[in-house]
Amino acid sequence: MRTDLFDFELPASAIALRPASPRDAARMLVVEPGRALHDQIVRDLPDWLRPGDALVVNDTKVIAAQLSGRRIGRATEPKIEATLIKRLDGSRWQALVKPAKKLTPGDVVRFGHDGRVCLLGQLDATVEHKGDAGEIILSFAMHGAVLDQAIAELGAPPLPPYIASKRTPDDRDASDYQTMFAAREGAVAAPTAGLHFTPALQEALAARGVSLHRVTLHVGAGTFLPVKTDDTAEHKMHAEWGCISSETAAALNAVHAAGGRIIAVGTTSLRLLESAAAEDGQLKPFADETSIFITPGYRFKAVDVLMTNFHLPRSTLFMLVSAFAGLGTMQHAYAHAISSGYRFYSYGDACLLFRTTP
Repeated sequence: MRTDLFDFELPASAIALRPASPRDAARMLVVEPGRALHDQIVRDLPDWLRPGDALVVNDTKVIAAQLSGRRIGRATEPKIEATLIKRLDGSRWQALVKPAKKLTPGDVVRFGHDGRVCLLGQLDATVEHKGDAGEIILSFAMHGAVLDQAIAELGAPPLPPYIASKRTPDDRDASDYQTMFAAREGAVAAPTAGLHFTPALQEALAARGVSLHRVTLHVGAGTFLPVKTDDTAEHKMHAEWGCISSETAAALNAVHAAGGRIIAVGTTSLRLLESAAAEDGQLKPFADETSIFITPGYRFKAVDVLMTNFHLPRSTLFMLVSAFAGLGTMQHAYAHAISSGYRFYSYGDACLLFRTTP
């Protein structure tokens, strides 16, 4: 499909720079194909679900993937900013760096703020490979859990560029940009639909008879990227690692067998569930990378309802929601959201989408 079909104008004032407080006080636009839109708030979510439904959340935890340092070993020591985007093994990470032109393979970068090093020693990394658009491979001098601790001490949450470009990240972001379900470290971006949940909302869902299930998809930096090709078929989707346990797969299959619905909290949960689903909709255990790219015409096999945030123009995520609820429906919903003052992107409001009938 033509990428420009998924474009729209969004005023800069619509981009949320802080989350709602409390989290479940965010607005929620309910979108049912063929029906009127409903302006709600997130804490109304139980009213739209039924006893026997299953809510699926992503329990990935955002790591402190934003590192500051300097190149060492040469006459000059320019500052280097690195964002870790994908773990390759126990000591190697794929990263995006600025300014990339200051680095060549073999250079050493020493990370720390104003010369400060972590308690475990100096956090040095060698540039092993340099690719396009500021992408490099860093080979750290530390390995495994020791490296993870060093990154946690020296790094900061990697806020999306549309927030970080408008204000300086601060201590509040360390908690704001983490869901209440966060347990398994590995993401460099938050599964933002999960940011709306509170213990009170979780209790209300349980009282409604809605079960809650956890899966893991470590969100990568590619989630922020717009599609730059003219045709969606030419876009190369980023790969992310995910896991669904055999117990969770069996429980969700039982929900469908009993007539319940599966509600994915976030596009990350949806992409993982659809990656693990057979053609008949049966979910299988999953522990692998997925690069599934969902555009209009895709036949959904596992997910019945999607709770998600409002996404970027021309993004793979807006394409996904258009496949789920219909392109025309989503264009209408987004126009309503913009004119009604909904807040967009990671810290913004939510929408609850009911799947269109093929």
